[in-house]
Amino acid sequence: MHPEIILPLFNLPAHTAIMLYIILCLGLFSYFVSRRLQLVPNGVVQSIAELFVEGIKNLVEETMGHHGKKYFPFIATFGIYILISNILGLIPGLLPPTANLNTTAGLAVIVFIATHVIGIKEHGFKYLKHFIGPIGGLPFILMIVMTPLMIFVETISHLVRPVSLSLRLFGNIMGHELIVGVLLLLMHLAYPLLALSTALGVLVAFIQAFIFSLLSMMYIGSALEEAH
Repeated sequence: MHPEIILPLFNLPAHTAIMLYIILCLGLFSYFVSRRLQLVPNGVVQSIAELFVEGIKNLVEETMGHHGKKYFPFIATFGIYILISNILGLIPGLLPPTANLNTTAGLAVIVFIATHVIGIKEHGFKYLKHFIGPIGGLPFILMIVMTPLMIFVETISHLVRPVSLSLRLFGNIMGHELIVGVLLLLMHLAYPLLALSTALGVLVAFIQAFIFSLLSMMYIGSALEEAH
């Protein structure tokens, strides 16, 4: 139980309940904004939303190439969700779902599965050539010797990806939560430090959302490339 949480939890774990609140709010926000879209935006909300979305779209195209454009909604949804989740930790009475390893591990596993599903979808089973590494130019005998080793190394490197993704995001957000908790215990002595920690928390929220999204784009982008 988390008595400090200001929202009803409906007997759900706090991180799960807040995650569902975020999904609901994002869905409602998208619905109402999409109903009022105009060719030439004259409202602040649409202008900011378009600027933000355009920035993510450009980043997706630069990182993943032209073929990655169709995966822009997937990446944008992840980035926006993670950013909002991170920022919620700065609001009293709420906590960031990304400070829970179950949340970050779930996000990382989705990226891991999506990467290989997209790779097989784009290249068929030729995608599996990614797991033998760049040994195509080696002599035939050496290729036979190196192939099992390269398959093992590449498999381990792919399995490590969701682990590093989840632990990096979880560690940074949880670390900030612990720092804020310690400073709150020293409230009378730590007002300046708490203000600094809040400012750093905003920066960390943006950076970690960016890093998770960027690594996801790089992983999916590598799956879109032809294996050599």
